[in-house]
Amino acid sequence: MGHWEIFLLFLIIAFVYSSVGFGGGSSYLAVLAMYSLPYQEIRLTALICNVIVVVGGVYIYIKNKQINWKKVLPITLVSVPMAYLGAILKISQETFFLILGITLIMAALLLWIKTETKNEEIISKEPKYGVLGNSFLGGGIGFLSGLVGIGGGIFLSPLLNLMKWDTPRKIAATSSVFILVNSVSGIFGQISKLSVEMDYFRILSLCLAVFIGGQVGSRMSLKWNPLVIKRMTAVLVLVAGINVLIKYW
Repeated sequence: MGHWEIFLLFLIIAFVYSSVGFGGGSSYLAVLAMYSLPYQEIRLTALICNVIVVVGGVYIYIKNKQINWKKVLPITLVSVPMAYLGAILKISQETFFLILGITLIMAALLLWIKTETKNEEIISKEPKYGVLGNSFLGGGIGFLSGLVGIGGGIFLSPLLNLMKWDTPRKIAATSSVFILVNSVSGIFGQISKLSVEMDYFRILSLCLAVFIGGQVGSRMSLKWNPLVIKRMTAVLVLVAGINVLIKYW
């Protein structure tokens, strides 16, 4: 596999982010965007890595009953088919990288915003802003997720926090479910039009790196500051986004 340093970067990212409960999907995409890899491979790799990282977290959230399905379903039910549509949409490599660059810059700005932390407040169990509003939000982010190759949590989580949609813990649980279902939907969309030019050994190697880093990190109680991690991610994602736009504008 060429670019062995990507394996190490993925392992480190998964290790650091999983230790504080994050997935790091945007960072994987940002790293891949800096290399001249086939854009189909970038999208598929990022989506598979998302699934590997978040599936364990979703299981824990379900086990601890942190997921309010009545509020989660309106967001995810529409996002899944929209993510699939985004994944199967035929776009040129230049168009993909243009959208990716803009997406990464937008994500960096959202990540940098420090939202007010509200702990276990008494919050309505009904979907805030109505079922239609939640469905529209989820569908829009889902389509963009499938198009670019991300789970969408990088957009959903900051927006839900700004909207004071629920407690931070419930929003984190919702975002994990959102990332998982959209990533799986996007993968199915990508598989329907796979290219023989992909380096499957590289994809599997990076998935292994994420798995190892995530498993080790999730079992260690490291005192990382979540805000610092978010803003480090914002810088990385911003640099990658600007670099992509300069290269493909």
